[in-house]
Amino acid sequence: MNQQFEDYKKYLKGKKVAAIGLGISNRPLLRYLAKLGITIAGFDRYSYAQLKDFVDEFEGYDNVTFYLGEDNLRNLHGFDIIYKTPAMRHDIEAFVIEQNNGAILTSEMEVFINMCQSVIFAVTGSDGKTTTTTVIGEMLKCEGYKVWVGGNIGTPLFDKLDEIEKEDMVVLELGSFQLQTISGKNPEVAVVTNISPNHLDFHIDMDEYIWSKQNIYRNQQKDDLLVLNYDNKDTKDFAKGAKGKVAYFSRKKQLPEGAYINDDKIYLNGKYLFDTCEIKLLGDHNKENFIAAILAVNKYVSKESMLKVAKEFGGVEHRTEFVKEVNGVSFYNDSIGSSPTRTDASLRAFDQKVILITGGYDKNIPYDMMGKLIIDKVKGLILMGQTGHKISVAFEDAITQTGGDTDIKVLKVKYMEEAIRKAYKMAEPGDIVILSPASASYDMFPNFEIRGKLFKDIVKAL
Repeated sequence: MNQQFEDYKKYLKGKKVAAIGLGISNRPLLRYLAKLGITIAGFDRYSYAQLKDFVDEFEGYDNVTFYLGEDNLRNLHGFDIIYKTPAMRHDIEAFVIEQNNGAILTSEMEVFINMCQSVIFAVTGSDGKTTTTTVIGEMLKCEGYKVWVGGNIGTPLFDKLDEIEKEDMVVLELGSFQLQTISGKNPEVAVVTNISPNHLDFHIDMDEYIWSKQNIYRNQQKDDLLVLNYDNKDTKDFAKGAKGKVAYFSRKKQLPEGAYINDDKIYLNGKYLFDTCEIKLLGDHNKENFIAAILAVNKYVSKESMLKVAKEFGGVEHRTEFVKEVNGVSFYNDSIGSSPTRTDASLRAFDQKVILITGGYDKNIPYDMMGKLIIDKVKGLILMGQTGHKISVAFEDAITQTGGDTDIKVLKVKYMEEAIRKAYKMAEPGDIVILSPASASYDMFPNFEIRGKLFKDIVKAL
């Protein structure tokens, strides 16, 4: 029994609770608390017609109320505890007013971390979070542990707290939105893959983005572990604020302790582990993800389990995912590529130039690096979405700076189907077509998964 969580549930009895945002993270929370008899209200900017299927689940619950529509937060007053969705800032006026009146602002993830009785591995970073999180989970499973993987990866775990045993292992992907309000307990093992500009449409500036990432280890204890990317200046500097043990991984430097790659061989604490060719996934970025995972699980997982996962793990959906070959043209789905650095890593996984479908929602991040990347790695460019123009400007500036012309063909499109059709027409047998938007999806799609699924569906129908 998780006594701490049992006490927390008793504490909630008699409290007036709000769940703000009825998306992926708060739905299981609301269901769970409603069944406990907690007085809870669900808030969301979407209308009843848009949320009907979920709201109708609570017909007959006297303890559940919903406030829906654009002005839903006008009803946020008199609450004791507020669970906010990660996609909302913590300092909006409605939250500040309620906190000044004594309300506690939290999140299902913050409560989960504080209440979970088993060892927690948590991964954050600008790129590579999901792959690293999944690889850690797979290695722990291979070793024989019962493993729970969740968080930003799409699986909330709050409602599983009754089932998670002390000897189980929990692996969480945590984004900056979630980390912004994390306080109290920190994960026993925290991994930061890298830091580059991202989500500057949400965060005030880059400093706040980095500050949010640092919440993954700020309250660690002396025996906890912080795993950092030695090759990334920002993450390397995180060691200055660490309260526990620090371990580095690197693709560029031989480290006496930690994990590194040299001459296509992986070393752990100075000892040879196995060759990088054993890793099934494409790209140097995935080799980096693997050594980060190896360093995180080293205390718990054998070399044999690490090697088995390296050989067998085929990757996560929407991440440089092979879709289909059509008349000699190979199509890859990298819809998760929501930043220039992620797209750069994906394109450099291939030995040849590709036909790139790119562009999407503008997160107010710089696109300067895309120009040189396109010159180096692209033979045909299909631009779409809000950032299509920014990417085009970066490309033109790079041509000007290099003082030369280019044979790269550039087309602008409005829709995914048009993008795929024109890319396929542009391609020759042996070519690679990849969707890697270097941008979020919200200008055209609710999330990157739906964007990637549409890409795959259209390609499979060719």
